[in-house]
Amino acid sequence: MPDLSRHNPPRIVAIANQKGGVGKTTTAVNLAAALAEAGKKVLLVDLDPQGNASTGLGIEPKARGATTYDLILGDKQIYEILHETSSPNLLVVPATTDLSSADIELIDNAKRIFLLRDALRQAAMDAFGLDVILIDCPPSLNILTVNAMVAADAVLVPLQAEFYALEGLSQLMLTLREVRQSANPDLRIAGVVLTMYDVRNNLSQQVEADARDNLGKLVYETRIPRNVRLSEAPSYAMSILEYDSASKGSQAYRELAKEFIQNELR
Repeated sequence: MPDLSRHNPPRIVAIANQKGGVGKTTTAVNLAAALAEAGKKVLLVDLDPQGNASTGLGIEPKARGATTYDLILGDKQIYEILHETSSPNLLVVPATTDLSSADIELIDNAKRIFLLRDALRQAAMDAFGLDVILIDCPPSLNILTVNAMVAADAVLVPLQAEFYALEGLSQLMLTLREVRQSANPDLRIAGVVLTMYDVRNNLSQQVEADARDNLGKLVYETRIPRNVRLSEAPSYAMSILEYDSASKGSQAYRELAKEFIQNELR
């Protein structure tokens, strides 16, 4: 019997690409910030042992007492781990290198691929009134990424506008198919976002054309440009919207947030 007193659950979207350096964490941080600016209540779960999303939202390593590790492998409750950010609508569950040992520690756990799902769907989450949960996955298809896919409603894929970009998607799509068949039949692709796009570069335009030919409407209309200010923002522990609100990077992530809301939160 469903609990009718519960709020509508938040939309859970994993941001994943097993290839590093494609703008995955940049997209996680700045899409989260843009959604929060648009009035959505957002939780960003940092699932990458590097913890870059946590740093990019101003959570210093020394302040990360309880982390995603404790959410998945420990006995901490969600309210003990959440951190507020400079945006009143944006919360974060930070990560540290402790997550690096997850593959080994979970090898004998029969529920190992369901741990994040269970943690994010607990009734205690209702108190935060979240609209969306974004999960910043590690740049590999390990047990952490599989946990994210099992927990998620959909997967958003950042795709760098470079040679061989589409070829790198094959293994990710295979993993998605396996997760659908075994643990999360409703999992879908939220879309593909072209990142590091240079409108002056013929290669970027060719990658976009190939992506749209092969993936059709899965490719977001918004393209994230190569932008110096986007590269600088993390070193100041800020999203691009906070670091330089008028930059092309900020404008692009606001447009991406609008598309995301239309596609995923309507």
